[in-house]
Amino acid sequence: MAKKTSSTKRRRRFHVCGDLSKRGMSDLNGVIDFLSNRHQLARVKTEVDPRFELGAVAYKFHGNKPVLFESVKGSRWPVFAGLYWNRGILADVFGVPETRLSFHFAEAVAEWRASPLHPVVMDSAPCQEIVEKNWDIRKLPAPQVGTEEGGQYLTSSVVIAKDPDTGVRNASIMRCMITGRDRLTCLMDIGRHLRDYYERAEARGKSLEITINNGVDPAVHIASVVPAVAAPIGLDELGIASHLLGEPLTLVKAKTVGVEAVGTAQFVLEAELLPKVREPEGPAAEVTGYYAQKDDRWVIRVKGVTRRKNPIWHTIIPGREVYNAVGLMAEASIFRSISNQVPVVKDVVLTYGGCGFYHAVVQVEKNIEGIQRNVILATFASFPPLKQVVVVDSDVNIRDPQDVEWALATRFRPDRDIILIPDARGHELNPVTNDGIGCKIGFDATAPYPRPVNFNRFKVREVDIDDYEIEQ
Repeated sequence: MAKKTSSTKRRRRFHVCGDLSKRGMSDLNGVIDFLSNRHQLARVKTEVDPRFELGAVAYKFHGNKPVLFESVKGSRWPVFAGLYWNRGILADVFGVPETRLSFHFAEAVAEWRASPLHPVVMDSAPCQEIVEKNWDIRKLPAPQVGTEEGGQYLTSSVVIAKDPDTGVRNASIMRCMITGRDRLTCLMDIGRHLRDYYERAEARGKSLEITINNGVDPAVHIASVVPAVAAPIGLDELGIASHLLGEPLTLVKAKTVGVEAVGTAQFVLEAELLPKVREPEGPAAEVTGYYAQKDDRWVIRVKGVTRRKNPIWHTIIPGREVYNAVGLMAEASIFRSISNQVPVVKDVVLTYGGCGFYHAVVQVEKNIEGIQRNVILATFASFPPLKQVVVVDSDVNIRDPQDVEWALATRFRPDRDIILIPDARGHELNPVTNDGIGCKIGFDATAPYPRPVNFNRFKVREVDIDDYEIEQ
């Protein structure tokens, strides 16, 4: 039975922007069926080895259709990859135009902040159809993708923890390397709420209980990558998933830890982050396109494993999938933050060339000279990992790198239109920084305001090509 929370009693009063549940995509199985029915799924039927081969085959589809590997060496279960590497397909999943995808996520966050639709907690759920006994997690079909990676990696699993003081839940994604039958090592980035939770627990000599949820629906994934600036530490960001689903997210009581799991997950590892223990982790492929080097990092001990009867393992492949999985939610957060401060902002994109994390292009409708420089500074403040910001006018397509380069070529003066911010906090995984400290650069590629006639773009009249008889 569900707990009788106020959210379930008053759920009809909440405005929700999403409808994934109504459209049959409240779990990963529904998403795969949706993609298959639309011929947007590649099925690999030949057996592949999860060690290096699976990732190599997946890369042949990089940026196109998601891939379901139906036969994985040494495993009873298939592996799904590529859900997040094509923005057009992901937009189809969420039922919005591609250009509206990050705005859709921003609306869900805004709804959640204004009137959160809380998850409900059940006593049982599909993720607990099978409760494993003394199970060896090395049996999981988690792939080893990069040729120099240190082992099998969990790259898409959502980690749920509770604030050791308030009990508020946090959801996040971190890389975890399998090192033994019940053991993983992991990376916790600086500034993450999970790391804050852990450090407070560790200071008391206590472990931090967690659930590691693999194969969650896209709404839960998006909720777990909301930047800290948009999801304060005192709020349960899993409510964002409810707003994308169109109904309260279902969680379930774990069997061995006091933290809930995602009810529709494919696999759940019930575990604890051990205090004052560090063991080797890495090398690991990272968002930068380089390997994070081997070092002593945090240790997870698995206490229990539950799963569906016929689960599908989900993995994220380094590259565009990481860029979109993180970048889309970051775009939504940046847009919401800076458009509230500077209403001339019309759109934001984090570029693939900037790893979906380090380079932003911002589109503005200038109404006064100098406002574009305010936008550059506000953008850096809204997302600290950024290294570069380019601001362009509304007549420039920020999703077309060639059009952005055109603006830089014809509207940007290096002697006047650069802003440098030395010794600023960035992202510690970027090797060009010194433990996260580096220089940021902003480019003003906007035309002067008021716009002189010689800055008016060439254009042609709009026509409907369907009105013409054309032979090709």
